[in-house]
Order: sequence, then C-alpha cells, then structure tokens
Amino acid sequence: MRIHRSLALAALTLLPLAATADHHGAKAAAADPVLAEVVAGDWRTPEAKARDQYRHPVESLTFWGLKPGMAILEIQPGGASWWTEILAPYAKRTGGTFSVTGADLDNPELPAGARKSREDFEARYGAKPDLYGKINVVNWGAKSKPLPKESYDFILTARSVHGWMRSPGMVERSFKEFYDALKPGGILALEQHRANPGPQDPKAESGYVTEAYVIEQAEKAGFKLAAKSEINANPRDTKDHPFGVWTLPPNLRSTAYGSDKESDPNFDHSKYKAIGESDRMTLKFVKAK
Repeated sequence: MRIHRSLALAALTLLPLAATADHHGAKAAAADPVLAEVVAGDWRTPEAKARDQYRHPVESLTFWGLKPGMAILEIQPGGASWWTEILAPYAKRTGGTFSVTGADLDNPELPAGARKSREDFEARYGAKPDLYGKINVVNWGAKSKPLPKESYDFILTARSVHGWMRSPGMVERSFKEFYDALKPGGILALEQHRANPGPQDPKAESGYVTEAYVIEQAEKAGFKLAAKSEINANPRDTKDHPFGVWTLPPNLRSTAYGSDKESDPNFDHSKYKAIGESDRMTLKFVKAK
C-alpha cells in the first residue's frame, strides 16, 4: 500500500557552479518525515547507524534532492548495502521504485563469487518485501548492456569512481550510461573520497580522486554541476595513509588493498580511528530537461 503524506520538503535550489552548502544548513532544511523515519529505522544495525556521523544520510539526500515517489537507482551497493537500507524502505513508503546494479549474469566470464554476492543480496532483501518493497537488480559490469534509457529520476553512486579508474574506459562509460539512464531533469548524486587539488593518479591507487577530475568526467557525459557541498568533508584526513583510504575506518586495513596477506595484529590503528572516515566530495549533477 502506498503511504501518502503531506511533506514539507524544503527545496534546495540549484546553486551556481561554485556554490557550496554546509551540513548544518542541509540538516535544517530537511523536513521529510519519511526520510527521518527510515534513517532511524530499527532494521538498520548499530554499526550502520554509527557511520551516520560521517555520511550524514538525511543531510546528504536532502541536499541531493531526493523526493517521494522517485524512481531510484543505486550503483554498486556493495556487501554492506549501507544506502540500500535507507533508500529501499524510503521508496516503498513513498510510492517510488528502487533498483540497484548487480553482477552481470549475462557475462559468461562472471566469477562465481560475484554471482554468489548477487544471490545473497537478492535473498536478503527479497525476504522482507513489506519493508524493502520490490528491488529490481539490473545487470551492470564491464561487458553489460547499457542501462535502460530515461528510466530513473535519481541515481546515487557512492565511493565508486576510484574503482572504475582501474578499468580502461569504465569512467567514461559509466557517466555516459548514467546520463542516458536518467529522465530529463534527473539527478546524479555522487559521493567520493576526495584527493587534494593537483595532478590525478590515473588509477587512483590510494582511493582518492580530485573533484576537478570527477566534474570533468561528468560534464563530458553531458551533466551540469548543480551544486557541491561540504556535508561530508573531514579536514582531519591527511590523505597520506600507508594503505590508502582503506587505512581509515570502516576498513582499518593493515595491508595493501587487494593484498592476500593477513592483517598485521601489531599495526596501531588509533591514529586512523581518531581521524574517522575519509574526506569526501558531495556533488549534485543534473541532466538538462
């Protein structure tokens, strides 16, 4: 059953290219009771809620322009599916639709582990349709067919750009597919570990990416940068960690990313726990109407 509510969602108008919004202003502007309810939901684990102090879900989604009834697509939700736990119930309660990208089942070279991860995701969320609604999992990967054109109002990609940079052509392809998959006027909401201004490592080995690079790639695909925010900034992040961004919470790695070596039990994580999660850009792009 769709739940219709009178929502006094304070509009965050499209800001000039160089404009910013602080997280206090975004929080004050948030007046969507359904969003507040799902972020406070008892199905979210204490570990997930502990990350709200770094990821600011209410403020971020308000800044990006999430509204009731939208057709939402989340890109690469990952094993924790942190945003899924918020966005799927929100779509269910407001009469919207919710989709995620999943391992490309049409790819004959798909690793068994990736197939299993998708199966686990579908079993986990399919078991509670009253909470999460029907989640549509869309094939997506290096060899997948393009996403369905002009099908979504809101696409969210969080901390994914650095991963695409390790596959030739994947960055360009991804932004172009997102542009084509959005309806006219649709929103691309983007969060990413933020490198200091300067030359960009083409493979983003540390996990950090410059804002300039991300904006350039999005604009090449046709997007307009509507606004940027410091909601998820962390000035304590020095960005020079021994194991890249993954040295910080929540990963707290003590070996190189992708390494098969076991964690070093003698590695002192206290400095990195004190820093908290990474400094992140929070960008809102739009597709022209």
